[in-house]
Parts: sequence; C-alpha cells; structure tokens
Amino acid sequence: MAEDVAGLDLARFRQWYDGQRPGEIAGELEAELIAGGKSNLTYRVTDGSSRWIVRRPPLGHVQATAHDMGREYTAMSALEGTGVPVPRMYARCTDPDVLGAPFYVMEQVDGSAYRHAAELDALGAERTAALAGRLVDVLVELHAVDPEQVGLGEFGRPVGFLERQVRRWGKQLEGSKTQERPDADELHRLLTERLPAEDPSVFGIVHGDYRLDNCLVASDEHGDDQIHAVVDWEMATLGDTRTDLALMLVYETLGASAAGDLVSDVAKAQGWPSNDAQLAAYTRASGREPGDMGFHMALAFFKLAVILEGIHYRYLQGQTVGEGFDRIGEGFDLIIAAGLDSLKKD
Repeated sequence: MAEDVAGLDLARFRQWYDGQRPGEIAGELEAELIAGGKSNLTYRVTDGSSRWIVRRPPLGHVQATAHDMGREYTAMSALEGTGVPVPRMYARCTDPDVLGAPFYVMEQVDGSAYRHAAELDALGAERTAALAGRLVDVLVELHAVDPEQVGLGEFGRPVGFLERQVRRWGKQLEGSKTQERPDADELHRLLTERLPAEDPSVFGIVHGDYRLDNCLVASDEHGDDQIHAVVDWEMATLGDTRTDLALMLVYETLGASAAGDLVSDVAKAQGWPSNDAQLAAYTRASGREPGDMGFHMALAFFKLAVILEGIHYRYLQGQTVGEGFDRIGEGFDLIIAAGLDSLKKD
C-alpha cells in the first residue's frame, strides 16, 4: 500500500493524474519530500520506473498572492525551448479538493542544487568560478527573452512594478510579523520614499528568487558543469529585471556573512567571485548598464527578510514540513540592517 507524506495523498493524486495522462503510471506510487525547500513543498514521486516532481503550496498560513502554482507552471511552460533551461511541464491541478491546494507535475531533472560552500569546495576553485559565471549567463538569457514572443505578454505589469513590490512586501510583513519590527518598518518607509524613476529598457521577465540553489547543475559530455534547470518560479512576473540581479547579489552578500547558514553560503567557496565581479559580468554579457544598485539591493534585503519572517511565522504555528526551520528567524535583524546600509550608499 502506498504510504502518503504530509501534503500528498498518493491515492487521490493517482486518481487525478490517471485522468490527465492515462496509462503513464504503471506501478505502485512512492513519494518523498525533497529536503531544502522552505516555501512551496516539492515531492519526488515514482512508480518504480518513471519519476515525477510534484509542487504544491506549504501547509497552513499562506499569504494571499504567495505560492502561486499557476504562475510557476505558466512561466516554465512558456520558457521551454528558449535559452533558459527549465523542466518540462506535465499537468496542473487547480482543484484544491484533490490535495488540499493547487499543484502541478513536472519532469524530474537530474542535477545538484548547490547550497553550501563545502559542496563547491569539493569541485575546486576553477570549477566554482566557472559555475558562478554560468549563473550570471543564464540570468542574462532570461532577461533577454521577449515576453510577447513566448506568450507572456500579459504575465505582469512592468509599469509601476517597483512601487507595487515595495507595497506588496510591506503588506506581507504586516501579515506575518512574529513581533514588532521597527527597523523593518523604517526600511519600508525609506523604500517608499526613494522609489527611482522607471526605466523601460530594463523591463523583462523576472524570476523573483534567482540564486544557485534554485538551479540544478550537472556535468555535460565534456565534464563541464552546466545549469540544466532553473526552478522555483512562484514569484515570476514581468518587471524591472534589476530586482533579479540585486537579489542574486544579496544572497551572495549574506552567504559570505554570519547569516550564510540561514540562506546559502556558496559565496564563501574558494573561487566564488565578488559581487563587483558578478555585477560586471552581468553588465558585459547583457549589454545593459544597471546603474546605481543601492535601492534595488535594499529592496532585495527587505524582500528576503519578509520571506524568512513568513517561514518563521509558519514554523511557530507548527505548519512547516521538514527540518531546518528552528533558526530561520535569527537573521531578520541582520538582513534589515544590511538593507538600511544599502540605502545609505544609494
């Protein structure tokens, strides 16, 4: 008898999937929760011969507009066949009665999601530097995609994007505060006051959470490490692409700091380039001059702090699945302080 895991009733899943792709499931299903996710839940499902990945929102407290399964599915479906590596999409369920929430099913792509410096140190400094360069190259590929040409012309509203981002993340914080956060409130106030002028030349597809451990890496036939898939598209939209660049740099900044073990500390690995080097690589490859990044870095710090606070809220309510949540709230003040410092440089 198939054994369920939290959030995935295998009998109900099989009944639904058989109706979508008849005959694809051949044997009894088994599933496991893939470790590492602290937002949407990701499961590996197999019948002994075929394998699938199932993604659904977290259990319990979920902010409105967060954990959008339709958004992830639409983005990756549209990008298939472009220069942006994504898994193949199989089916999507909008009926919450099946698993308790909307979900989708996609191809399992083999590869490693590098999260820790020790993992990269095992590759060596040269391979690590090359992989960091490929992380930038894939981001450039994404930002070069014409949304209209891949059917994403109505995927978001680039005009007013930054103002809506500041407002949205402020609202998200209010909905998941675990205590009073005066420094975060001050950062939000400053972001609201210092919105930069819009630049349509940087409008494009935004991943929304771009970093190395949201990429699956495997060696090609020449032994070179390649990004085989970019995953976790729940915050994808159309907007100012500098927000992706800033968030990637923020993850790397925090990774090299005392908060590295709360996010990802790959920037501590031997051979990982500096923020300035990554920014210069992006500028060269894209042909776009991002300009002063102070505001965008501050917004990225604020966004990440709010995301972690939401996860911390769910952990305190006993609504997380998996391990590694007990210290998730510790980095909030450090991240907000880094955001305030970014605005001082703006």
